[in-house]
Amino acid sequence: MKIAIDKRVSDLNDRDRAVLLDRRPTDEARLQRAVRDLLDEVRANGDAALFRMARDFDGVTLDALEVPRARWDEALAGLDPAVRGALERAARNIEAFHTAQIPPEIVFEPEVGIRLGRRSTPLPAVGVYAPGGRAAYPSSVLMGVVPARAAGVPEIVVCSPPGPSGEPPAEVLAACALGGATRLFVLGGAGAVAAMAYGTESVPQVEAIVGPGNQWVTEAKRQVAGELRIDSPAGPSEVLVVAGPGADAERVAAELMAQAEHDPEAAVAVVTWDAELLDRVRVALSRQLAAAPRREIAEAALADRGGLLLADSRAEALAFSEAYAAEHLAIYTDDPRGDLDTQTTAGTVFVGEASTVAFGDYATGANHVLPTSGRSRAFSGLSVLEFLRFYTWQELTPEGAASLSEDVGLLADAEGLPAHAAAARMRGTS
Repeated sequence: MKIAIDKRVSDLNDRDRAVLLDRRPTDEARLQRAVRDLLDEVRANGDAALFRMARDFDGVTLDALEVPRARWDEALAGLDPAVRGALERAARNIEAFHTAQIPPEIVFEPEVGIRLGRRSTPLPAVGVYAPGGRAAYPSSVLMGVVPARAAGVPEIVVCSPPGPSGEPPAEVLAACALGGATRLFVLGGAGAVAAMAYGTESVPQVEAIVGPGNQWVTEAKRQVAGELRIDSPAGPSEVLVVAGPGADAERVAAELMAQAEHDPEAAVAVVTWDAELLDRVRVALSRQLAAAPRREIAEAALADRGGLLLADSRAEALAFSEAYAAEHLAIYTDDPRGDLDTQTTAGTVFVGEASTVAFGDYATGANHVLPTSGRSRAFSGLSVLEFLRFYTWQELTPEGAASLSEDVGLLADAEGLPAHAAAARMRGTS
């Protein structure tokens, strides 16, 4: 078993820190150019570009880009009842938590006679990207579609790559029906992002694009962000486990494996101040890896972005966690709630050993679309707020207007805007 970085935190050199902390694509400039070319192609050629990309990148010849609603309903009807029940439970929790996030209208009076308000309205159309390729992700469909529906968005477009049949997996189709999507397109990668951002003959243009994806999807979202809203940059999966003495080594190793099996570019690490625990984790991880059905994927992730790190103290471990800024942070210590209070940069935090990341990936109701590559220092995970826009309103009584008129007139005079000054002073005489 090869681990990219297996050493003391205090011994990390610049290269080690780059491997652990700078989790961007290794050839970012080339990726940016290639994605720009794909975006330009879709913008210029519309559906024809999307059919070409399906042939060249996905190896399928499509008859149509859109999956009819009848196919979703068939997939939902044919779904294993137990799986359907699990998806329905996840959808309920997601809807409940995200509905609770919708802020009430604010009404505020800074002075007598001046009333200000702030209210929200749903975006008219949003796009949800659901990744494919190495696995089916109906959970990502629910994480994007259900909050958009809770926000009241009327048009919810899903794009997901085709499988060998030329359609997304049946579980994805079923999740679209169950979650409340309005349209589904067989599109993957940067082409899907371009289609939703610019619109084509078949794909409607949207006002926001959300959802996780590989480096191509993440870069495409970044490049169209000036033209519409995106959520956080959500690339290959990440987890950091902060483990204290007495933590269960098997559970720690399982957390690393659960995220490593996602993608060869996943980043997984554990930091502890207990050398004996780290030895046990190393043994458990090797054993679990040997038995893993997705062993090759997990091996690649551990070899490229894996970390087994020994801190000199609890404080050093927690400081490293802040610097790492993980998508998923799991705290397995004797005081996980107290240690939570020291952490400010993670996308989401799992408090205590009972709280496996897998629960959040699927069913707790919190969103699993989260910032990666250290961007949780600035970005937040997907929430219902991504599907709302806010505007303010202002109402003044005649008395309130009169009280402001001269001060605003003076400010307008100072800025050389006489019409502003006149409009303000006119209210002082009403």
